[in-house]
Amino acid sequence: MPAPRTILLTGAAGGLGTLMRSLLPEYGYTLRLFDVRPVEGEPDAISADLGDKVALREAVRGVDAVLHLAGISLEAPFEKILRSNIEGTYNLYEAARLEGVPRIVFASSNHAVGFTPAPRAGEPLIPIDTPRRPDTFYGLSKSFGEDLAQFYWDKHGLETVSVRIGSCFPEPTSVRMLSVWMSPADGARLFHAALTAEEVGHTVVYGSSANTRLWWDLTTARALGYDPQDDSEPYAGKLISEQGELDPENPAHGHLGGHFVNDPPIWPY
Repeated sequence: MPAPRTILLTGAAGGLGTLMRSLLPEYGYTLRLFDVRPVEGEPDAISADLGDKVALREAVRGVDAVLHLAGISLEAPFEKILRSNIEGTYNLYEAARLEGVPRIVFASSNHAVGFTPAPRAGEPLIPIDTPRRPDTFYGLSKSFGEDLAQFYWDKHGLETVSVRIGSCFPEPTSVRMLSVWMSPADGARLFHAALTAEEVGHTVVYGSSANTRLWWDLTTARALGYDPQDDSEPYAGKLISEQGELDPENPAHGHLGGHFVNDPPIWPY
C-alpha cells in the first residue's frame, strides 16, 4: 500500500495518542486529530464523541487511513463500554466505509485474550490464533472490534490491522509488563508498518517490543515489516528488586491480562 499521507488519529488526547502525535510525523504523516476532550496545543483538533456520526463522517473525509485509539481503555460498566467502544467503533467503521477510507489500524488489546494463561519458562509463545478469552467488558469490546474489522473486510473490502497492544509507556512499570511492554518508538514502528503493508485484509498482531521475557508470538507483526528495536530487560533488575518475581499461582501474574482478571482498574470518567 502506498504510504498514507493524511491519517485520522482518534483518541489523540489520550496517553498513547499523545505519544503517537509526536512520533508518527517523523514517518511523513500529516495527522488529523480527533478526541472527545480538547487536545492540548492543537486548536484545529476535532472535538467530538464517537456517537456523533456527522462529526465522524467529516473527520474521515479525505483521509488515507485511520489509526483508531479512541475509547475507554480500562474497565467500566457495560453501558459505558457499549456506547464508547462498541457502538463508537461501529460508527467509525461505517463512516470510513461511506467515505471510502481503505484502511483502519485498530487498537485492540491483550485483554481480548486476557484469561489466557501466561506461558511459563520453556513453554511456547502464545500464538495469534489462540482463542479469545476477554477478561473484562473492556476486553470483550476489543473482541467485538476484531470481529467488526473482519466483517468490514469480508463484506466491504475495508482493510484493518488489529493490534493487540500490551502496554505502551516510556518504560515498563511492573514485572508483568516486562513481558508485554511496547516502547513508544516501537509502537510508532508497528503502526507505520500496519499503515503501509500490502494486502493486509484483516490481520491481527500482538503489539510489543522484542522483549527477552516475551509472552506472545510477533510473527504476524513482523510479516507486516515491523522490526522492533527495544527490549524491556534493562528495566528488569530494578523492577524485580522492588516487586519480586512473578508468582504463577497469583491470577494477576499467571494470566495475560494481569490484574484485569481479578481486580481491573476502573475508568474514572
